[in-house]
Amino acid sequence: MSLSSAISIAQQAFSNTAQQTAIVSKNIANAGNADYSRRLALLGSTPNGAQVVSIYRAQNEALLKQNIASIGEASGQARLRDGLELLKSALGGNDYETAPSKLLSDFRNSLQTLAATPGNKTIAATAVSDAQDLADSLNKTSTTVQDLREDADKEIAIEVGKLNSLLADFERANNAVKSATALGGDASDALDERDKILKQVSEIIGISTTTRGNNDMVIFTTDGTVLFENIPRQVTFAPTTTYDATVTGNKIFVDGVPIAAGTGADTTAKGKLASLVQLRDDIAPKFQSQLDEIARGLVELFKEGNPSGVPPIPYQPGLFTWGSAGIPAAGVVVPGLAAKITVNAMAKANPLLLRDGGFNGVVSNPGGAANPSPGYTALIDGFINKMGENMSFDPSTGLDGTSSLLNFATGSVGWLEQTRKTASTADDNKQAMLSRTQEALSKQTGVSIDEELSLLLDLEQSYKASAKLVSTVDAMMAALMEAVR
Repeated sequence: MSLSSAISIAQQAFSNTAQQTAIVSKNIANAGNADYSRRLALLGSTPNGAQVVSIYRAQNEALLKQNIASIGEASGQARLRDGLELLKSALGGNDYETAPSKLLSDFRNSLQTLAATPGNKTIAATAVSDAQDLADSLNKTSTTVQDLREDADKEIAIEVGKLNSLLADFERANNAVKSATALGGDASDALDERDKILKQVSEIIGISTTTRGNNDMVIFTTDGTVLFENIPRQVTFAPTTTYDATVTGNKIFVDGVPIAAGTGADTTAKGKLASLVQLRDDIAPKFQSQLDEIARGLVELFKEGNPSGVPPIPYQPGLFTWGSAGIPAAGVVVPGLAAKITVNAMAKANPLLLRDGGFNGVVSNPGGAANPSPGYTALIDGFINKMGENMSFDPSTGLDGTSSLLNFATGSVGWLEQTRKTASTADDNKQAMLSRTQEALSKQTGVSIDEELSLLLDLEQSYKASAKLVSTVDAMMAALMEAVR
């Protein structure tokens, strides 16, 4: 080997070591970056010895796709769980102490106390106050439900805007990957950026991907709609500013195709958007319909009027009013009734009307309005009994179509709690799956500080060997020059 060849080999070794050291340093600097994939400088044989021929980026497509799918499932389930937790908090938290079912039971107890001492105006006033608490609970819970829907609608608008921005960023990253791949360059940084954006997109909407020539990627929604192919597809949504029980929210469209809402407590939603639509258009409206049916049951149960239902006095609202004349049709939801129900102002002025009747001129007490019998309890006893008797409810509420008012109200709380528990358990499971896929992917593509430091030691020895070679060549050159002299 000539001295010039030895010098050339040493120079190449220094170059290789410098490039490898730079890669190791970059790996160590990104050890805590979950969106970074480990790099490795690959060496190849050349006439001048080993040379860095390419930069290898650690990757596992199968695990990456599983991780993206898990992100979407966990994100959708977590958002559904949060919405259900909010509904639970509106009913008083763990014990549901402000739920209509609890206040309805308290009101019935007050009626039973009044039936024992029907002439006591103070006890009658307490019963009326409990009735007002019940009406207030229905009002406030109904407001919370509609606020939840309105907030979900606002969040959808924000997430749609974020999604469109991410797709624009993805286009730039994808173009960089294609360009670098076509030119045979290092596309590692662009691939990291593209994978990072994919994970962020999957939090918003469920996706699947396929890769074409030059590492060009196409994104589909889980429904099969193209979300990105060469250019982003437009995701559109028209927000609704105000919600009540009669308002239906607008759909989200991907290139004109509507996004399907999630279904079930263990939701099929992948990404926040499908879960938000499920909360806004399914979970909240169903719970609202249950509240409306409880309110309708109260108006019907405490109605007052001619039992024959013929003129001149048909049935009219008695203790509970709803802002309209007459009694709602049996077994049919009146949207928004829970937000309107209140206690008749006449009962607040004269609580003993609860014992005697007379809200609409129909006095049940045999003594009449002028001289009512203080021991009369037939009307109160009738109310108490009817609260435990079956009546018709709208089956679209998801509860029994025939049930007592007490059982229906209790069933509503049971439905919410069962849905929340199922959603919470499913959230734990999906978060665990996400954690496992992230861990598996990290083992394949993440940076191990121990491995990188070990490699640095090897590179240090390589550098020392190259330096020794240069030192030896230098000594030989000096000896040669000395001999020439």
